[in-house]
Amino acid sequence: MYIMTSEEIKAYLRRIGIAEIQPPTRPYLFELHKAHVKKLSWQTVDIFAGAPAGIDFRESVQLILNRRSGYCFHLNGAFSVLLRSLGYKVSLHRAGVQPLGAEPRINSFHLGLTVSLMNEHDEEELWIVDVGLGDMPYEPLPLHPGTYHQEPLSYKVVESGVISKGWRLEHDPLASFVGVDFDPAVVSDLEEFKPKHEYYSRAADSPWFNVFLIRQRHETGSNELRGCMWNKRESNGLKKTEITTKSQWLEVLGDVFGEQLVNYSNQERDELWKRVQIAHEEWKAQ
Repeated sequence: MYIMTSEEIKAYLRRIGIAEIQPPTRPYLFELHKAHVKKLSWQTVDIFAGAPAGIDFRESVQLILNRRSGYCFHLNGAFSVLLRSLGYKVSLHRAGVQPLGAEPRINSFHLGLTVSLMNEHDEEELWIVDVGLGDMPYEPLPLHPGTYHQEPLSYKVVESGVISKGWRLEHDPLASFVGVDFDPAVVSDLEEFKPKHEYYSRAADSPWFNVFLIRQRHETGSNELRGCMWNKRESNGLKKTEITTKSQWLEVLGDVFGEQLVNYSNQERDELWKRVQIAHEEWKAQ
């Protein structure tokens, strides 16, 4: 299993705004998780641009170190390597996201993570760790049935109804999907997920193939930029802003989502903006 060098660990931590390496404790896990979802957006930028990055662990880590980002396979894959390199016991799981109007499923279209920690009574505790969901939990969640509020959303951990001894993370009714089901079996590599990534990133009927979508979670809410529509959710509700110029679009991408499009030339940024505009006008016409 790939373990990062000390220099890679330090660079990764700098990328998410963490000052120093600490022992693999529960408080440090929470600090890492919160920093990760706040600094590294979930996004389909490379897919939309026709240049999807691979999901091998090393590729995903380099994506982060090179000031880029990705979606679930990249983000959870890279985070699992960081945690393992810091001394955490991390497990990978097959999972499946249930979209609105669909049935629960475990289809390996999502990479799930759990972390095992020993509590003060020397008992093992399992934590659901997920930095790869668009409007994801801000903090790790205990793998224990219950309702957990993380401003401004609430999450439920329940038993999965689609697989024995599995678990389910039910999302807030205000969120973009219904929930996620997880297989309790541990997988050792990413082979199961590579065909799913190939479909997501290259198939014409993929939900992400023609969608410019970027999401970010923070202490009190979340942000989403879908094409030209910026949706900002806080405890007092949802604010929608239509982006009308390229300069405003780039400013929101950089200032709100930390996405500087470092891998794209000025011409490529122009082309991205034009495609986003065309898709937005078509959406408005519908």
